[in-house]
Amino acid sequence: MRAPTPTQELLRLGFTDPRRAAGLLDEAVLATPLARAEDAGAPLPAALGRVADPDLALLTLVRLLEAAQDDDGAPDLAAVLASDGGHRQRLLAVLGSSSALGDMLVARPADATLLGDEHADGVLDLTPQDERDRALRAVGADPSDAAPVATVTGTAGVEALRRCYRRRLLEVAAADLTSPDPLGAFPAVAAALSDLAAAALEAALAVARADLPDHGRGARLAVIGMGKAGGRELNYISDVDVVYVVAPGEGAGEDEATAVATRLAGALARNVSGAVGTEPPLWPVDANLRPEGKDGPLVRTVASHVAYYDRWAKTWEFQALLKARPVAGDAALGTEYVAAVEPFVWSAVGRENFVEDAQAMRRRVEDTIPVAEAERQLKLGRGGLRDVEFTVQLLQLVHGRTDEAIRTAGTLDAIARLAETGYIGRDPAERLDECYRYLRVLEHRMQLYRLRRTHVIPSGEADLRRLARALPGDGTRSAETLEQRLRAVRREVRDLHEDIFYRPMLPLIARLSREDAHLRPEAVRERLAAIGYRDPAGAVRHLDSLTAGVSRTAAIQRQVLPAMLGMFARGADPDGGLLAFRKVSEALGTTHWYLQTLRDSGVAAPRLSYLLATSRYVAEGLEALPEAAAWLGEDEALRPRTPEQLAREAAALVRRRPDPADAVRAVRYLRRRELLRGAVGDALDGVRDERDRTVLSVAADQALTTTLEVAVRLAREQRGLAQPPVRFGIIAMGRLGGQEMGYGSDADVLFVHDPVGEDDDVAQEFAVAVAGHVRALLGDPGVELALPVDAALRPEGRNGPMVRSLASYAQYYERWAEPWEQQALLRARPVAGDEGLLERFGALIDPYRYPGDGLDDRALRELRRVKARVESERMPRGVPASRQLKLGRGGLADVEWTAQLLQLQHAGRVPELRTPRTVEALTAARGAGLLGEEDCTLLVTAWTLASRLRAGIALATGRVTGAKVDVLPHDPGQVTAVARLLGYGPGESAELEEDYLRATRRARAVVERIFFG
Repeated sequence: MRAPTPTQELLRLGFTDPRRAAGLLDEAVLATPLARAEDAGAPLPAALGRVADPDLALLTLVRLLEAAQDDDGAPDLAAVLASDGGHRQRLLAVLGSSSALGDMLVARPADATLLGDEHADGVLDLTPQDERDRALRAVGADPSDAAPVATVTGTAGVEALRRCYRRRLLEVAAADLTSPDPLGAFPAVAAALSDLAAAALEAALAVARADLPDHGRGARLAVIGMGKAGGRELNYISDVDVVYVVAPGEGAGEDEATAVATRLAGALARNVSGAVGTEPPLWPVDANLRPEGKDGPLVRTVASHVAYYDRWAKTWEFQALLKARPVAGDAALGTEYVAAVEPFVWSAVGRENFVEDAQAMRRRVEDTIPVAEAERQLKLGRGGLRDVEFTVQLLQLVHGRTDEAIRTAGTLDAIARLAETGYIGRDPAERLDECYRYLRVLEHRMQLYRLRRTHVIPSGEADLRRLARALPGDGTRSAETLEQRLRAVRREVRDLHEDIFYRPMLPLIARLSREDAHLRPEAVRERLAAIGYRDPAGAVRHLDSLTAGVSRTAAIQRQVLPAMLGMFARGADPDGGLLAFRKVSEALGTTHWYLQTLRDSGVAAPRLSYLLATSRYVAEGLEALPEAAAWLGEDEALRPRTPEQLAREAAALVRRRPDPADAVRAVRYLRRRELLRGAVGDALDGVRDERDRTVLSVAADQALTTTLEVAVRLAREQRGLAQPPVRFGIIAMGRLGGQEMGYGSDADVLFVHDPVGEDDDVAQEFAVAVAGHVRALLGDPGVELALPVDAALRPEGRNGPMVRSLASYAQYYERWAEPWEQQALLRARPVAGDEGLLERFGALIDPYRYPGDGLDDRALRELRRVKARVESERMPRGVPASRQLKLGRGGLADVEWTAQLLQLQHAGRVPELRTPRTVEALTAARGAGLLGEEDCTLLVTAWTLASRLRAGIALATGRVTGAKVDVLPHDPGQVTAVARLLGYGPGESAELEEDYLRATRRARAVVERIFFG
């Protein structure tokens, strides 16, 4: 293989203009350094190829070598370049990343000495006091003086402080650019830059004092760093935001002190930012964050600041004060100022619409970005630095009033503390931290190039390539890879910002009073009593249990509970809701998602609070199945599972469990879970009547279907049969057949079989065993919710055989079918088993339930007699007929019997009436002209309300069996809970009773006329 040409080798090393680079390498000034480096085994071109911009580094190096020839103070650069040591690495890194710092070195080659190994140790470890002392000594001031005065004054003093600053900046940049972990080093770099700026301000103030006759003795002046200067997270080049605070010096009045301090502050800004001498300005000093901004006085006393913040300040001004820190001048006065304004910072959240105003301000900032810059704005744009900073500051301001642990000015420190205290999840905090570091390091690299304040990501290929090579990363570092990574980082930042900054719980927490937010026992007891808790002392004990300790779980509970206490109070039983919340939390508190969902989701906490305080059924369900709380964070999880979804899940559960009892136990768990899903949906949506069909009946159908498959397999294996000797089917009857089940309904069924072979006795015995297995597997007590399987509607009732063959059913119905049995068959619906057998059973019973000639007089009289007997004999004693939901006047039975009478009379000739569902039958009767429009509406209204009440009582009380589940309660608390579940507002429980009594009274009139004639 041919050796590469010099041009090809330079291209490989990273030079973009290899011809020009080759010409520069031939310059005489480089001959000795190149030769010595080659001899030492540390070739210089290869070293240049490792920096951000090899072409820039080479060009500037040639200029530096030429300039150094005339500077006796310059180091021996040929010796520096001869070895691959730290001095060479720092020098080339600076030359290849910053044309501005390169120009500075060319102007003063002696400053290259600052990059030597003897200066490298501890460059980023100097304290703020170290930086202050160095800057003050540069202007001839005594660092130990309370108010240092420069002895190097005027233009010379300004040039001295600026030269001191830039020499130190060179050291910091070199350490930063050669750090093996720039993201890890970023906090130290930002702190060093902040301390360096503070020291420059101190030196500038010392020079300003020197220019006054009495050195400003009449005024104590404190310079307060704001923004990134206050947070010790400055950029390489940025406005330094300050606020000036004055206090009279000894023997001076306030007016005199203010006048002197104003002159000092103006001179300080000129010394740093003005056109003075030959040294360029450092950076703008911006005092516009002061009260009243540009229109306000430049300096104020502490009392004047306090008066302004107390009366006039806007929300954003308190957010700005979050980072206030004394950086120069009178330290004691600065500390006094911070102590005076700090209470405003941590009470600002109590201002009306504080969170909403902060969120609106962020949106306004985005709207001000020019369209052409929007996608490349690193600071203000979507997914930029402000997204992180606004997010962190809002969390601090909302939660910091009660939690001093998160009161810190630095963004990264704040992220860490917010994670430690549970206000941000650990994983989001890690991602936020990493993304923020990356964006800040990118910002630093952008600004270092020309030492200009910029936040717009360049679009030129050469600029992007230089930035990519200046940033940490594996693999190819090109403009394309930089753009790809930057897009990914900004996308992640934006996602995190929107998840956290617009967290719905924040406005709720912000609106709490300080006392409520603190959860102090005495104040909490009074508050709980005032908002409706019956046992405030007991509630406080629950709060103590949930929030005690220093665990992350307790910390997050302390965040969400103050707001949730009011949410519980909106339910019917806040005490019960809080107790249930404690039980669920104790079951789930250590899981990673539970409390984070409550904290971060917009709907989970309000939903959970309402459910636990309103529905005993849901509360008990969540206590038994706490992982179901995860549903509350998203609507999709609350949607009913389709029959197909349940079938797939049940099949998978059974496949993994060869033992029949284990298999059906899993199926029973599946039904219990779906009943809870339905209950949650009902409670949140106002108990809609379609959930009986879409959830409760579907779950029962699947339980029967899967259990039948298990039962057939069990019976076959017990008898050693390869194939079952029967075809088997289950017919749903009653409320199951009509898909009108309640939360406590049994599964009314008929069992049918059809022998396969000639031995009917073997077939019958096998079928009886299958039916017995189905009933036992589903109905026996156990850890999972039972589904009692009731075959009482079979021919001859409880006196007849549990299972009949299809032929036996045909024989019985032909000879003995009673009108009530025909009526019961109206709800027959195939649910499980052999499809052919189920279809034949339907064809068998159709003539009996849909008689072609309708009912004869005898059958009609018999139905009316049975209905009257049911009303007189089965009505529970001591229960007013008007409040009995099932058997009472105008209740469920009245409407159902009326619908079924119309079906028996007319379904033979009106196919639309052939439905097992009550409302569908009434609607079909109206459509066929068999039932008037108003009569249909009255019957449907009464039946629907009674069904919803039945479900509401079960949900409110947790009772699904017993006489009381069908009785409209008298207890005010229960009526209130049921009313709330059905969508009635606070104080409207009486309206619910009136609505029900009115609806059933009107329905009964229709029943009297149509059913009884």
